[in-house]
Amino acid sequence: MTVTLLVSMLIMFVLTVPIALAIGGASTLAITTSGDLPLLVVVQRIFTSLDSFPLMAIPFFILAGSLMESGGISKRLVHFANTLVGSMTGGLAGVTVVTSMFFAAISGSSPATVAAIGSIMIPAMVAKHYDVNFAAAVQSVAGALGVIIPPSIPMILYGVVVGVSIGDLFLAGIVPGILIGGSLVLTAFIISKRKGYKGTKSYTNEERLKAFLDAIFAMLMPVIILGGIYGGIFTPTEAAVVAVAYALLIGTVVYREITFKNIIPIFVKSGITTAIIMLIIGNAGLLGWLLTKERIPQTVAQSFIEFSDSPIVFLLIVNLFLLIVGMFFETSASVIILAPILAPIAMQLGIDPIHFGIIMVVNLAIGMVTPPLGVNLFVAMQISKVKLEQLSKAVLIFLAVLIVDVMLISYVPENSMFLVEMFKD
Repeated sequence: MTVTLLVSMLIMFVLTVPIALAIGGASTLAITTSGDLPLLVVVQRIFTSLDSFPLMAIPFFILAGSLMESGGISKRLVHFANTLVGSMTGGLAGVTVVTSMFFAAISGSSPATVAAIGSIMIPAMVAKHYDVNFAAAVQSVAGALGVIIPPSIPMILYGVVVGVSIGDLFLAGIVPGILIGGSLVLTAFIISKRKGYKGTKSYTNEERLKAFLDAIFAMLMPVIILGGIYGGIFTPTEAAVVAVAYALLIGTVVYREITFKNIIPIFVKSGITTAIIMLIIGNAGLLGWLLTKERIPQTVAQSFIEFSDSPIVFLLIVNLFLLIVGMFFETSASVIILAPILAPIAMQLGIDPIHFGIIMVVNLAIGMVTPPLGVNLFVAMQISKVKLEQLSKAVLIFLAVLIVDVMLISYVPENSMFLVEMFKD
């Protein structure tokens, strides 16, 4: 069964079969050829994988992000970020990163962050004579913060499959997100200084305050989400529902940019995105059950420990492995398939599962900006009209910085655990 499963899945990946269908098809084929399991188990395991209360947070966070994206949030966040860092060398590149950090705390999605902010910032940078490849590269890597800074859909999935607190994962992602955002701003500054990209005009404190007040309703969402979770007011799933209600209120009543005419397309778009993710989750759950039945996680764990029982070596291997996986596979599916295999090994070696979850998410987020299948690259390409080859070269320096960030997050656990431990105390 194991050979049939792995070989058929590899063939489907090579043939570029959609990942949900490849996982589900390979699993079904393996069950069929085994002869000792009824096909009914396919449907049972898929529904069992989806029968989880925490997973209800996913469609609501997706809908909340879509509402905020369409509700005039992007341009207000861009303007506020411009008043903060726009006047520095390469100011628009810095604005792109800072705005993406703000929007990441709303959307929970990398592609959504690239689309919402990139549609404003890439043309703005090109108009100010920034190289279009550099502009697209900055937005691509800044968009990766969409799944690192909470709320984050991959963190929800990791919390469900590993059985750890989603609230703790959200909290643990804050400092790494700020660390990565800061490193990207610094990198953009150095490149901009070398290429002579000037900043925009300077803003007065009064103008900054006005921009802040205009964007404050958007920036309050992550405060409400995390504050409600850690204040014991609601669970992460309930927080997602609150986020939808808040986003709908802001978009329709406060900013008045969401009308009855465009609210239906927002719900349809969110429903399609949710359906895609849930299809992946269901089929990945079936695959995970088969792998567990065949004792694949235990075999892999034993192989790791026989090779080395050092947490340092283990994290080095895992980081390299996840970076490669992220280049070829969708993030949600990777989390669902690999977390049940790798997290128990990490815990056996004394690595906190919350810390390890952040390591996984950050590595797979980098995969969103690495060719050949980096989804952020394709979104940025659509906006900037550049070729993949050109964009791939432009992101290399940023990828090097992101890898350094991964090492800091991996080997300095305080980066992830500081806020978690502080709130526990």
